[in-house]
Amino acid sequence: MISTNEWVFTIAFLAAVIIFDLSLAIIRRNKETSFLEALAWTVLYIGAAVGFGIFMPHWTSGEMQKEFFAGWLTEYALSVDNIFVFIILLASLKVKKESQQLVLLLGILLTIAIRGLLIPIGATLVSRFSSVFYIFGAFLIYTAWKLIKEDGEEEFEEGKVISALKKRGLSTFSIALIALGITNLVFSLDSIPAIFGLTHSAYIVTTANVFALMGLRQLYFLLEGLLTRLIYLSKGLSFILAFIGVKMILEALHGNGVEVPEVSLELSLGVIITTLIITAITSLAATRKSSERNNHIS
Repeated sequence: MISTNEWVFTIAFLAAVIIFDLSLAIIRRNKETSFLEALAWTVLYIGAAVGFGIFMPHWTSGEMQKEFFAGWLTEYALSVDNIFVFIILLASLKVKKESQQLVLLLGILLTIAIRGLLIPIGATLVSRFSSVFYIFGAFLIYTAWKLIKEDGEEEFEEGKVISALKKRGLSTFSIALIALGITNLVFSLDSIPAIFGLTHSAYIVTTANVFALMGLRQLYFLLEGLLTRLIYLSKGLSFILAFIGVKMILEALHGNGVEVPEVSLELSLGVIITTLIITAITSLAATRKSSERNNHIS
């Protein structure tokens, strides 16, 4: 059980990092982020998340530490997928490079706010209605199926809302911010059920989500050049979501007295890590072979 003091300290720490990142984005709002700078900040934020997880047993349990790493990895992988959508979206809206810093950070803050509202709702549903796992599980399997059907080359299409905003004379900056907010809401509907399939702790859900969202502004500039290389990312994520969806349904059945296999947290963590590694290696290998073949032909 997490004490009130531990909650307050954790929230204060996370808020301080977010405020620091916001201040940095405002100061550098008219400057482009270089690849090396983006890489350094991304490594720093990943290191912060890993460090937080390593020291967690000092105030939580070893089991919660495993839940944090499983949840953080899943949410981070989903966030990377979100980043690719952001890249397409901002390119379609022709947002200036210098303005992307602030648009991205404000969009990420919107995501944190949206998930801050959805996490308590999800926690309440999970604690009071065990049958919600059937719904969450089925939704994740459906999402996985939708991801498998995608060809990975869909471009962002302006919706009716975006078109209406343009007609009303809103600036590109404002439209991009609203578009990111709408996109974040849609993505949150996937990520919240996914992490509740790995843990029932509101503390783990909150910290894993915030750490997964930290540094996404820098990750955006780091991944811009990899948009066409991680071609199997959606397939890997679809497998992870389907796996967690099946795990949730099995857990619900087990809770209702049905004799079904239980999926351990160690197995879940192993499946998530293995899937992400295989996805990255196969994507990079496939695109490298394609590039070499094209160079040979030309």
